[in-house]
Amino acid sequence: MAKVQSETDRYPGFPLFKGLQKPLEFMGIQGRYIYWAAGAVGGAIIGFILAYCFIGFVTGLIVLVTSLCTGAALIFFKQKKGLHTKKEHRGVFIYAYTCKM
Repeated sequence: MAKVQSETDRYPGFPLFKGLQKPLEFMGIQGRYIYWAAGAVGGAIIGFILAYCFIGFVTGLIVLVTSLCTGAALIFFKQKKGLHTKKEHRGVFIYAYTCKM
């Protein structure tokens, strides 16, 4: 006599990670802006080192703080628009031809 399989026998349950479609997040910075933040921090450190070597410590600190604040402001301003920002064309556009005949 043949045994009838139930749904659970044919399709065993596996734990599924539901967070796969969420963007990567680190300290409130999401997705591609993590790379922007790393670049801003790296650029600020290099700017500090160069300004410190050529001009002085106080100027190096000013360059460091200015670079970090500008980078952070740019990242958070752009991130507020979304991860996949596109150009927004403003105005009225008139298309004379949709296809050539």
